[in-house]
Amino acid sequence: MLVLRDKRAMQEHAGEQRRAGRRLGLVPTMGALHAGHLSLLGLARPGCDQVVASIFVNPLQFGPGEDLERYPRDLQGDVRQLEAAGCDLVFAPEAADMYAPGASTRVEVHGLDAVLCGRSRPGHFVGVATVVAKLLHIVQPHVAVFGQKDAQQAILLRRMVRDLDWPVTLRFGPIWRDPDGLALSSRNVYLSAAERREALLLHEALQRARALVESGERRAETVRTAARQVLERGAHVRVDYFEAVEIETLQPLPLLAGRVLLAVAASVGKTRLIDNLLLEVRGDQVAEAELEA
Repeated sequence: MLVLRDKRAMQEHAGEQRRAGRRLGLVPTMGALHAGHLSLLGLARPGCDQVVASIFVNPLQFGPGEDLERYPRDLQGDVRQLEAAGCDLVFAPEAADMYAPGASTRVEVHGLDAVLCGRSRPGHFVGVATVVAKLLHIVQPHVAVFGQKDAQQAILLRRMVRDLDWPVTLRFGPIWRDPDGLALSSRNVYLSAAERREALLLHEALQRARALVESGERRAETVRTAARQVLERGAHVRVDYFEAVEIETLQPLPLLAGRVLLAVAASVGKTRLIDNLLLEVRGDQVAEAELEA
């Protein structure tokens, strides 16, 4: 497996592969990999000759007081996992290479970046969109794969690619969970044993909301209130939001119908966690759905 640290070397390699008629798939990550990340490699493989995983802790998407410095990093361990999982190339640049001195260009997906997590993390999604735009230019993939756990990110990047007519196909992987339901996250390593038990309340809140919808409840306020009551049982849990929104616009829904995203964010101790559930609500029928490209 090839490991490249320099963006120009990555661009040159990508150009060579494209000129030779080979197709590239990209899985962007910030490292500290878990099974959910590795599953995305398999989604990138169909129709691609090489799968590239990027590892880059992007400083632009961390706000003041967030965990940029302590974000878990294990490049050697990540490279070993990627090689064992069949990755062909790892692109792991340094921040000084990704962002030239004085770099001031930013990418903003207006509207989608200011709701849900964007309300409490201003500028976060500008950082996400900017770094993904750069990765798409540098790696030049035909396919790029993202996980559904950060559904807002996935929806925002889908809009960016559509609006800018990027010649790349997006694929989205499902949320991976521990057997008890906790969504896999690189930040789970921060949790104490007691905090981890309370982190399960995020999944429980989503399941409570789903049960209400399946029983026929369509009033979003009723669903949100019941879900928040679950979250508020946690002594270490501080709720940011629990929302039911329309999947394309991420705007709140008064009544649940169509493709509905149930999204939750909460701090458990000092660790901010997110989770979500995507439902298709058609009349009396309710089914779990997936993000579509």
